[in-house]
Amino acid sequence: MVDLAIISAIDGLLPLTIGTTNLTEATVGAMTSLAPYRGQTESLSSALKSAHGMAAPANNRTTGKEGARAIWFGRDMFLLVGPDPDPALAEYAALSDQSDAWCVVRLTGEHAADVLARLTPVDLRTAVFKRGHTARTELKHMMASITRIGDQNYQIMVFRGFGKTLLHDLQLAMEGVAARGGA
Repeated sequence: MVDLAIISAIDGLLPLTIGTTNLTEATVGAMTSLAPYRGQTESLSSALKSAHGMAAPANNRTTGKEGARAIWFGRDMFLLVGPDPDPALAEYAALSDQSDAWCVVRLTGEHAADVLARLTPVDLRTAVFKRGHTARTELKHMMASITRIGDQNYQIMVFRGFGKTLLHDLQLAMEGVAARGGA
């Protein structure tokens, strides 16, 4: 029998530092989509809080913290990132393991927002897109999830098949910002 090893879509390609901006791969643990059954959003939120210490997030928001986070992932959809989901959640929502479906990176540094501004139409200024805010949006020509997890720290997720494209696009944007003196 063949012994297959689990590797990420961008295995060995990071970290990358250009100017003052850093790009690293994020190891986030399990990723489970939670789609509440009709009329069960509040019950799911209560069960999520009991099981994992966080409520279901509001639109375009996250709850929890590093290692156990719930991310708004679209209409009536949340992504539990970090822990394996408590089986009791299945009473209130359809659960789907997404752990191997996503490429997750962290973009950090003084000019991280400037880098992302070259690739997405979302207004990432701190006054508008604060810590805990998230958006499902276009990132150049890919659909992505962008979450501000710190003052100068973003978590970016794209489908696994777009991992290398994401790195390419972010690298070009990082180089462009650094060349304009944003280093």
